[in-house]
Amino acid sequence: MSEAATSESQSRPVVQELQAKLPAGCVLLDSDVTSRSAGIWRSDTVAARVLVRPQSTEEVSLALSVCHAHGQSVVTQGGLTGLVEGALTNPDDIVLSLERMRTIEQINPLERTVIVQAGVVLQTLQEEVAQHGLMFPLDLGGRGSCTLGGNLSTNAGGNRVIRYGMTRDMVLGLEAVLADGTVISSMNQMIKNNAGYDLKQLFIGSEGTLGIITRAVLRTRPLVTQQPTMLAGVSSFNHLVKFLQHMDTELAGHLSAFEVMWQNFYDLVTNPPAKNTAPLPSHYPYYVLVEAIGARDEVMQNALESAFTKGLIEDAVLAQSEAQRLQIWALRDDVEQAFQYAPVFVFDVSLRIPLMEDYVQQVGRGLSDKFADVRNFTLGHMGDGNLHFVISVGDGSAQARQSVERCVYEPLRDIGGSVSAEHGIGLEKKAYLPFSRSPAEIELMRTLKKALDPQGLLNPGKVFDL
Repeated sequence: MSEAATSESQSRPVVQELQAKLPAGCVLLDSDVTSRSAGIWRSDTVAARVLVRPQSTEEVSLALSVCHAHGQSVVTQGGLTGLVEGALTNPDDIVLSLERMRTIEQINPLERTVIVQAGVVLQTLQEEVAQHGLMFPLDLGGRGSCTLGGNLSTNAGGNRVIRYGMTRDMVLGLEAVLADGTVISSMNQMIKNNAGYDLKQLFIGSEGTLGIITRAVLRTRPLVTQQPTMLAGVSSFNHLVKFLQHMDTELAGHLSAFEVMWQNFYDLVTNPPAKNTAPLPSHYPYYVLVEAIGARDEVMQNALESAFTKGLIEDAVLAQSEAQRLQIWALRDDVEQAFQYAPVFVFDVSLRIPLMEDYVQQVGRGLSDKFADVRNFTLGHMGDGNLHFVISVGDGSAQARQSVERCVYEPLRDIGGSVSAEHGIGLEKKAYLPFSRSPAEIELMRTLKKALDPQGLLNPGKVFDL
């Protein structure tokens, strides 16, 4: 970056005030910003030329109050694992990164709570609380890079929603900073608190458009070392549904994951260049990963045997060691294999379980009608109604993307499904928000946005337009 460009950034009044009021090292400029990746799944770099790295809620508040006074737009960034363009920037934006807010402030084994800053990486928290006999149940493939602030702002789902719920179900309290720098500190540490509006819910799932989450009180669970895990081959979707009902009943509340892989995805992750080996033959239409946290091995074994007796499954393998359990999960987590077939379009949708089979077939027909060569790798957290598509078709153009999106999203409008199960809306799904939310709902969202951020400075243009 030239000296002229650097001086241009430094000459902006908002930048000068940020540099004057924040500690040294908080404000990065030009090539220190534009050389950064725009996201771990992306090949481009950050477009903004100014980045602020606060270390506390107070510094976030100060930065936002300065930006608010100058009418400056701010885009929040965490682990950059998002898949809906929710952290993309323009050259005139200022990035507020929580990368230096990575402190686990308190772990309370008695009350099973933990207080964290928003920049803490999910896997770091999982490993730290395990040292205290606790488990933080949220788990997803990006655990090693996603941050808790991002998990909160998108209300992340992941692998264990069927047992523990979405991220919002694990939050007791949080602290957030509004666009004008006002700090809303609701660091409740009690399970029950019905004193007025539950304000934390405004910020969870709002994708950084209403305020920036800086700290949170999270609810953990007792650490359970028993996690019997199995993989089964299933011959039909009807048997798949009955198998889910069977395992949910037989495991008596311990079912924590029911992850379904369609045959094409199983083939993808068990053949080269994938490094996984196939635990089961590859001719079954569906493969199901079943996990039961806290269940005894014999309970899983009995449930598995009775499923065979009822003809619900064709074949199965039950992990006999931690290494085998991780090998089974590695199949489900190896979504990255699909990216060898560029261009790739990734989707997460939600719908009622009885409608899934027809919906997947309808998406497939729509893609085949529009494209000659279609790869649609299908998998999902079926137990909680969440499907993922990784679709490789077309030339990667905007027109091809729009055609694919129409194939995936339009059928959802007629059956009451959601265009976003857990990834959020960002920029990518903004045009399709009306497929899943009514005009009255969207207008109320706008009302909240105008009340908390009347200038539209926080993550501008994301989710919907004002």
